[in-house]
Amino acid sequence: MTFVLSDESRYVADGGLETDLIYHHGLDLPSFAAFPLLEEETGRAHLTDYYDGYSAIADRAGAGLLLEAPTWRANPDWGANLGYDAHALDRVNRSAIEFLHHIRQRWTGIDEVAVSGVVGPRGDGYVAGERPEVSEAARYHRPQLEAFAAAGADLAHAMTMTSAAEAAGIVQAANEVNLPVAISFTVETDGRLPDGTPLGVALAEVGAIGQVAYFGVNCAHPDHIARGLLDDSATHAIAALRPNASRRTHAELDAAEDLDEGDIPDLRVALDSLRQHLPAVRIVGGCCGTDARHVAALWGV
Repeated sequence: MTFVLSDESRYVADGGLETDLIYHHGLDLPSFAAFPLLEEETGRAHLTDYYDGYSAIADRAGAGLLLEAPTWRANPDWGANLGYDAHALDRVNRSAIEFLHHIRQRWTGIDEVAVSGVVGPRGDGYVAGERPEVSEAARYHRPQLEAFAAAGADLAHAMTMTSAAEAAGIVQAANEVNLPVAISFTVETDGRLPDGTPLGVALAEVGAIGQVAYFGVNCAHPDHIARGLLDDSATHAIAALRPNASRRTHAELDAAEDLDEGDIPDLRVALDSLRQHLPAVRIVGGCCGTDARHVAALWGV
């Protein structure tokens, strides 16, 4: 399928994949990476059960389903920590998309199911790091995007982006390989990106580089996101929300030894309040600390 997010589209996205698998299923995910689970039968079974939970939510909600690949860490720097060279990363990124195509076939009753290859930041999703050159970010992320395109992904989705420059490089590379691409930034408690950039400014900078399928915000509480909505460019551009239920800062979450699942009814109220200012939102899921219970509540099912 050619992915186009229309005014009529509504998609359920999943929740906090890594935190759910670690804290609720007892899995060990070195470097917070889920993609190695694709390498063996038991891991693929865990992933299948995980995605089936969100497929059921989409079915009950009468909405489409956005299947996001477990590839947030499947880039060269993080892959090297786990013993994956360029060839192995290409293989596992393709395998992730092929796996999701298999999952899509299990849920024929859902009208729209899109397979999305997830791109994560080169560094830590909670820390800004150095601001890269756009061309360097494009070069760095292009192999993963090429793997997604070759395996038949409907789009790529770069999540937890901490700088506009890295996101812009991903858009440039995705446009070059003719793969639709979405960008989701994360924000701190003040509503700004971790590098201090206002959300609206980041959206404008990336939008000027090339074609973006949609913009979103992830890995932040709705109250934190709301503080970043300072102009109409932000409120009318954001089409996807994957919030945390926790109100902790990124630094607090990074240092925490427990899982802050937040309060599910409170999250629903906070997100409903936020959505009053974001008329373009068509995709709703969760992020760190959330699971299918949170996402079901956000969809009212």
